[in-house]
Amino acid sequence: MKVVDRIKSLALKVWHSQALKYSVVCILGVLIVGFLDENSLWSHLKNQHRISELQEEIDKYNAENQRDQAQIRELDRNPKAIEKIARERYFMKTDDEDIFVLSDDDRAPKSIVSDEAAE
Repeated sequence: MKVVDRIKSLALKVWHSQALKYSVVCILGVLIVGFLDENSLWSHLKNQHRISELQEEIDKYNAENQRDQAQIRELDRNPKAIEKIARERYFMKTDDEDIFVLSDDDRAPKSIVSDEAAE
């Protein structure tokens, strides 16, 4: 019984000490500010990650824009470039040409179903 009373009195002394109260409040304050608050460290890290993703996207679009601007300048200077794009993308042709479009798709051919099998 003496051991239980000693542990109980020690626990009460620790519980009533000022240092424990201040340290518990400080630890709770750091946890609230660090993780639970709207402007927490966790939110700050998530926002930094999002900013880096958006910066990569901006860089990608800037590179695409520069490529497109170079293509526009080439189209303005060279009329043969317009003809090349018309032939490649839109399958345009002159009167004396035939165009064959070859596909390298790996799709299986559709099976032919006879009328008798469908009925």
